[in-house]
Amino acid sequence: MSKERARRRAAREAQLERERAVRRRRVARRERRRAVMRRLTPRWPSRRAGRLARHTRGERAAIVGLTGVALLGIWVFVDSLALRLALVALLLLGLPAIVVLALDRRS
Repeated sequence: MSKERARRRAAREAQLERERAVRRRRVARRERRRAVMRRLTPRWPSRRAGRLARHTRGERAAIVGLTGVALLGIWVFVDSLALRLALVALLLLGLPAIVVLALDRRS
């Protein structure tokens, strides 16, 4: 009786080992394929580069939207062309400082 159980256990273990070997070969083949594809596919530059990359898409949209509203307000409510141009220039020059003060993550 114990010899029969040992023989069946050995057969089960041999079958499990064959299945593990097949799985290892499949996984190794898949990893080799992925490595080849990684080497062959071109690398795109990181989208998170530059000055605006520090901000999320929503923050960038808010910066552009509020700047547009400010520009529209200047052009609607200010009558003098010289004053309009001066305020637009002041807004565009001061915009980076305003963004840093409003959205700085260090504090």
